[in-house]
This record gives sequence, C-alpha cells and structure tokens, in this order.
Amino acid sequence: MLVTIVLMMCFGLPKDSPTQEATGTVPPGGGKVTFEIEKNDPRSPTGNRITGERFEKAVNVTFNSVVFRSSGQDLTTAGTYIEMTSRFLEPTLAALAALAALAVRSRIRR
Repeated sequence: MLVTIVLMMCFGLPKDSPTQEATGTVPPGGGKVTFEIEKNDPRSPTGNRITGERFEKAVNVTFNSVVFRSSGQDLTTAGTYIEMTSRFLEPTLAALAALAALAVRSRIRR
C-alpha cells in the first residue's frame, strides 16, 4: 500500500480537482431551458508532487480503493491504472503474507 500511495502522489492525482461547467440556452420568448454539463479531463501536476496535501489525498484514495473497492475520485489515466493494479495485487499480497505466517507458525510448532 505504501508503494501505491507514493505512485498516487507522483502520477495518479490530478493537478486540481476538475470542475464542472454548465452552459445553457434560453430560447427566445421563454420555454424550456437546456443545460449541458461538462467536466474537464484531469491534468497531471507540473510542479511539486510530494506535498502533505497530496499525501493525505493519496492515502484516502488508496484506502478507499482497497477497503471500499472504488475511490470515486477523479484520477489521471496513470492513476486509474495504478488503482486497478493495486485493487488486484494488494489482496493477493495480503493472502500470501497470511499463508507465509501460517507456514512459519507450522515450522515453529514442530
């Protein structure tokens, strides 16, 4: 999980949270108003990637991804792949660690 947090801080979190923009048109003489909501693509940061704020957000994204199966955050393309990979690898590594602990326990008991 620590590797995932570091990767999220460096590559996965966008520079700023993408904002939604609503545009609409009002037909002449009144009537139905139509709004179109668009969200900008997340952009990778260009400046300092290792900050306390980014660390806190990376920890939240990683724990939400592992525990709740989806962080629900806007991530960069790299961040999306990092999250998918960690969702697969971290439970697998936890299971291997549990099996290793059982094997060591079995060895010690003999």
